[in-house]
Amino acid sequence: MSGLLALLDDVAAIAKVAATSVDDVMTQAVKASAKASGAVIDDAAVTPKFIHGFEPARELPIVWKIAKGSFRNKLLILLPAALLLSAFAPWAIMPLLMLGGAYLCFEGAEKVVHVFQPEQSPDAKAAAATPENPLHLEQEKVAGAIKTDFILSAEIMTIILAAIPETGFWMEAATLAAAAVGITIAIYGSVALIVKADDGGLHMAEEGRFAATRALGRGIVKAMPSFLKLLTTVGTAAMLWVGGSIVIHGMESLGFDWLGHQIEEIAVAAGHVIPAAQGAVEWLVKATLDGIFGLALGLLLMPLANSVLAPMWSAVSGGRGVEETGHG
Repeated sequence: MSGLLALLDDVAAIAKVAATSVDDVMTQAVKASAKASGAVIDDAAVTPKFIHGFEPARELPIVWKIAKGSFRNKLLILLPAALLLSAFAPWAIMPLLMLGGAYLCFEGAEKVVHVFQPEQSPDAKAAAATPENPLHLEQEKVAGAIKTDFILSAEIMTIILAAIPETGFWMEAATLAAAAVGITIAIYGSVALIVKADDGGLHMAEEGRFAATRALGRGIVKAMPSFLKLLTTVGTAAMLWVGGSIVIHGMESLGFDWLGHQIEEIAVAAGHVIPAAQGAVEWLVKATLDGIFGLALGLLLMPLANSVLAPMWSAVSGGRGVEETGHG
């Protein structure tokens, strides 16, 4: 009997350790995921455009197809690559992180430029040309969305990997996997709600039993276009802020810390002006200055990307330009 009790004690102790490990994994995954907010918001803001124009009955199946592709991107390709990188080439994490940050800056700057210099998108031009078979168009859109997701997922996984403390191979693997699954569910759950919100609002407006329900439905339908524009604006700002801060932090780690120190000093000085909200003011000023740097860097990178990288990508992908991935 005493042996059985000792065994139960050992099992309880093991279960407690396992529960603590799971709790540590989830805590680290949440903290690390917060660092990737810019790319996450961008992913949620970009994806709905791939579903636009399809029959309402096809919207959720298309979202699910893209989500499955995202899970494959993160768990079967990027997770092993990130773990190999961490084990055998940890020195490469920061340069890759800076490269991802620079890419975010480029994307954000390109979107800002398109606001002031609007042009018909390649998708709109294609739609205005010959109509395509709906099934073929759906397959093409899903493939384009999954390619876009791969780029953004690579940024997200690299940012998360850099934010995870050194806790051993299996803990890093579990944390990365948990963050990847949680972020993917959050992104595509949000996308599903966004693309079906107007349908839900229309149903409430037409079928609601109460006047308040019908009014709420009409309000949702009217608000969705403005909400999507706001989401795009927030995503662009987040890209510039996160991308700029990543590059500045990378410069500091490489010994070029002047700019980072200047931004920090300005943020602290601004915080002292409003002591009651010092922390919030410091964060806002630093994020704004990081975003301004990100915009400037992105504008500098645009000629290089459009004149050199875009033709290279087009050649590698068989003539399919970067615009087709949703980032043009």
